[in-house]
Amino acid sequence: MRILVTGGAGYIGSHVVKALGEEGHDLLIYDNLSTGHEWAVLFGRLYRGELADRAAILDALRTFRPEAVMHFAASIQVEESVREPLAYYRNNVVNTLNLLEAMREAGTGKFIYSSTAAVYGIPERIPVDEQTPLQPINPYGASKVMIEHVLADLAAATDFRYCALRYFNVAGADPGGRIGQAYQEATHLITRALKTAKGEYPKLSIYGTDYPTPDGTCVRDYIHVNDLASAHLLALNHLMRTGRTEIMNCGYGHGYSVREVVDCAKKVTGVAFSAEETGRRAGDPPALVADSRHLRELTGWQPIHDDLEFIIRTAWEWERKQ
Repeated sequence: MRILVTGGAGYIGSHVVKALGEEGHDLLIYDNLSTGHEWAVLFGRLYRGELADRAAILDALRTFRPEAVMHFAASIQVEESVREPLAYYRNNVVNTLNLLEAMREAGTGKFIYSSTAAVYGIPERIPVDEQTPLQPINPYGASKVMIEHVLADLAAATDFRYCALRYFNVAGADPGGRIGQAYQEATHLITRALKTAKGEYPKLSIYGTDYPTPDGTCVRDYIHVNDLASAHLLALNHLMRTGRTEIMNCGYGHGYSVREVVDCAKKVTGVAFSAEETGRRAGDPPALVADSRHLRELTGWQPIHDDLEFIIRTAWEWERKQ
């Protein structure tokens, strides 16, 4: 199958590209390399371009003629979105509209959308299913909700069809050591903890210890990036086979607190790095844990890396190479 992957040189996109390439799909990776890396593209051809450049994305679509588009080219840092909301709305909303309009003009009507658990805000019940009201508490989540509304309206008005995958906390790295998280400024907890263990940061900050959770720190559902990649392939197969629009949560269905993650990182690395408790960070909900039964029932998804120590170990092996 011919698939155009936006943001395919980034962390999650590159792992999905790897999984698609190993299945033999013909791939065009469209990326501006602002947070991605050319070395992370293990399969397919890289087209360096901006989604803000509608003519460029239309040219790529018309030349490559993909049967589907998978969209990972988004800004994703919650705290940054609170500080720089306009940048998030421009990239995550305006640039996605450019992509969708170019797809319509080029005649490409199948779409896999990278969404997020941040659309749920502070849910009343845990675990969270797909019928939970969308009440984002930060611009990042709000930008993703906006595009989910656009996708629903577009599917209702035309023959356009899509699957939106709402990720919970993605972590880990390719167990083969070829690709992993390589942001210039680490913000994700596991990566930040491991870089602290390496000595790149003097201490790790624990943001908030007074949340209504068992130990007072935030609780998150951590999913290994390879399991998330396999969910994308299954969602794509489901979309191409049935032509049915679906929204699916991607997580394991149980969570770990910040303190539990820090303790596990110290165990894996063997480094008793410094962790400092500080105040809450803007935009953080107390707990987010997925109910992923819909994904499992529709696609047969069977995660194989549901183990926090394994997740952290693969990330640590990657970090030690950097």
